[in-house]
Amino acid sequence: MTQSPTIQDLIDRVAADADRGPLERLAAAATLAGDLTDTADAVLGHFVDRARTEGCSWVEISSVLGVTKQAAHKRFTATGRLAAFDAASRPPFEHFTARTRNVVKAAIVAAAETGQDYVGTEHLLLGMYAEPTAVATRILAGAELTRDQVLAAVRARTPDGSATAGGQPPWTGRAVRSLTDAEVEAKEMGHNYVGTEHLLLAFYRNPDALAAQLLTESGLDAATARVRVVELIKGYQS
Repeated sequence: MTQSPTIQDLIDRVAADADRGPLERLAAAATLAGDLTDTADAVLGHFVDRARTEGCSWVEISSVLGVTKQAAHKRFTATGRLAAFDAASRPPFEHFTARTRNVVKAAIVAAAETGQDYVGTEHLLLGMYAEPTAVATRILAGAELTRDQVLAAVRARTPDGSATAGGQPPWTGRAVRSLTDAEVEAKEMGHNYVGTEHLLLAFYRNPDALAAQLLTESGLDAATARVRVVELIKGYQS
């Protein structure tokens, strides 16, 4: 296991820029602390999801985490983590671009369109077409994967359901993981925002998710998608 950075390592990282004043160093420390917290939460959420998938109960999980069953359930279920999502800037979505937020909102509409009473990764994929000029959607277009094709595939592979009457439908654990993984993707690429391209790449981190399966089956595998993301971002920066 990779050794975690020590407190001194983190202090040295913040203090490395000698030109920073005390308030600038404080701001840098606050940003670093937030980044570490978000990444740690994403890792913890990943293994909670895995534990649930492998049959562990909330009682067992809460015991390991040292919290109550209710607290663990509220923090780590899809409904608990995303029930408060809206267009406002609030953790963990304050770094999401306007286009990425629109994709998330469009996913809820897509779930209703397909008659589902939940929002899954497939609905996030459909939601990307609400932003036709976004990086992710341009990559989908380049792969000749249209919204109609995705919609038909989703309808063919998901059971008929009844959309939630009133209120927001619950999010699946895989959809929540894709949103948190998008922030991880952004950080690993050195970006201070979460764009549609990061969400697209995040799908591939969970190959069992329907979005990842549909993308791969269309010929747009993870390696190809990553190359295209880098190419398009360089095009914007040049």
